[in-house]
Amino acid sequence: MAKAFIGFGGNVGDTRQIITDAMVCLALCSQLRIIHKSCLYQSAPVEATGGDYINSVVQIETDLTPYGLLHVCQTIEQQFGRERPYENAPRTLDLDILYFEGVAQGDTELTLPHPRITERSFVLLPLLEIAPDFFLPEFGALKSYLPQVAHQRIEKLTCRNCASDEKAEYRPSAH
Repeated sequence: MAKAFIGFGGNVGDTRQIITDAMVCLALCSQLRIIHKSCLYQSAPVEATGGDYINSVVQIETDLTPYGLLHVCQTIEQQFGRERPYENAPRTLDLDILYFEGVAQGDTELTLPHPRITERSFVLLPLLEIAPDFFLPEFGALKSYLPQVAHQRIEKLTCRNCASDEKAEYRPSAH
């Protein structure tokens, strides 16, 4: 089984519930198993329009190929009303394969690892929450990119997996 990380996000509708329900849909896929799930994060749009986004990351193990996993993710997006009227449009649900073990490719349909994995706090923070020492040969230790996204507004929201019951705004240090 291959390890993979999937980013969940959205900013249209009851996004918290949509992401929770989409994770249930993903968990129902018999060819994968969710290993870890991050808390939810609320962030300002980055190169996108609309209101704040809610994001999370899950780690899975799967027997699917990267394209098989992409098909599962796109099917779940469609079940929740995902439309793509223009690039970076507001969305009910967006599922991105961030990393797929043993695969590095630059295909137009699926680039792995995700080309902006180091540029988005809403990807780095939830991913590092569940895999704090995550290292990619192409990029190095992902935690080393936190200072570069420190200016992006993001806050960790409460969830049953979190130690804190309060909202905590996260500002990575420059060290």
